[in-house]
Amino acid sequence: MVDPTTFRDVMAQWPSGVTVVTTLAQDGGWHGMTASSFSSVSLDPPLVSICLTKTLYSHELIERSGVFAINVLAKDQIDVGRRFAGMDKGVVDRFDGESWSTSATGAPLLDSALGWFDCRVVHAYPGGDHTIFVGEVLEGHAARRSAPLLFHSRGWGQFADVLPDVATLADGGVVAGMAAAGLTAPNAHVTAGVASAGARVRVADLTPAVTLAEAEALVPRTLDLAAASVLVRDRAQAELALQLGIGTVELMLDAADSAQAEELASSLSPIAERTSVVLRDAFAPQRLDAVLAAIQLLSRAGVSEIGLSDTAGGATPLQVRALLQEAVPLARPAPLRMVLHDRDRLGLVKAITALKSGVRHFDATLAGLDGAVATEDLIRLLEEVDVDSPVDTAALVRLAGDLRALVAAAPARAVPVPASPQLPTPDGNPTIVGAAG
Repeated sequence: MVDPTTFRDVMAQWPSGVTVVTTLAQDGGWHGMTASSFSSVSLDPPLVSICLTKTLYSHELIERSGVFAINVLAKDQIDVGRRFAGMDKGVVDRFDGESWSTSATGAPLLDSALGWFDCRVVHAYPGGDHTIFVGEVLEGHAARRSAPLLFHSRGWGQFADVLPDVATLADGGVVAGMAAAGLTAPNAHVTAGVASAGARVRVADLTPAVTLAEAEALVPRTLDLAAASVLVRDRAQAELALQLGIGTVELMLDAADSAQAEELASSLSPIAERTSVVLRDAFAPQRLDAVLAAIQLLSRAGVSEIGLSDTAGGATPLQVRALLQEAVPLARPAPLRMVLHDRDRLGLVKAITALKSGVRHFDATLAGLDGAVATEDLIRLLEEVDVDSPVDTAALVRLAGDLRALVAAAPARAVPVPASPQLPTPDGNPTIVGAAG
């Protein structure tokens, strides 16, 4: 038989979630302890189990009361886990400082937990020095969307950030940027080149159009429109664009306008799978709740993707991280697309933050023409961290060079393009590496 030390050492390599198990004393008082030996038993009927050492006071209370609650802790609740594990000496009331509720059994339910189950004991099985309590779940609530708190190798932690294998790119600003820079006729090969290189490109802003003819006049015919997107103002315009063969229609939404968000989500049903909705100024801290509510609405509506716009580059990397940790699981199955701007040269920092937070889709602009992160810079970042992208890197780098030359030669240059350093290649020829170098 394995010795207890080896048994504990091996079990320490098995990561588990962390819960606070609560129950009632004989006088109705609350009692709780931190536990990780919790698991699902059955879906129908809904049953869960906890395993408690027979010498614990909690074991005695659950045995007598016949009730317990499971409160699942989030990654930011280490202090709660430590307190209920008895690790914070001098704490008189473990329940103090948190908001609690009760339900069917009267056992305490942590309002800020990821979720909770309220249970009554239906079976108690001997398990060596433990008892396996099986509880019927009378009520449950998923209160938050966040990463869970984990216990591994006798330490507290959370999921490690894992970079994706593949990230996709779209270009939402090159056409508008070229127009603002005074480029008209020479830009066709750039737009078509971006699309043929594997990046979706926004070819037009159709918001001024009223009729199909007006919309058609704004859409170029120099590329495969199935690989393109257009900006539209409403459902009616979206349908006009789709009639022209556009692959994706993009709608802008102010998440702070909850009525508009609900109206838009409810109207998209027939075209949702070809619709991308971009939330303006999504990372402003005061908009967090409104943005999360809009993401949930749009995900339920079945949109093809949800864009989160870093409007004017105002978000910090910490704000990006804070929103995405909540938004990524909430958006599923709709993917999130990060619309990146490059104020203060922090665009790539926010890109890597987004990658590590679960985002797999990005919107940038060739040569950083409109102040957004330069597509070629983002590609280089992806290559440096071994994240593949289904684009022709060499073609996009060449196009970025062509675009810079066009802008430099334009008689009236309305939009400044950041100068790119030139690095030597193995053949001795310099190559453009992007707006940020």
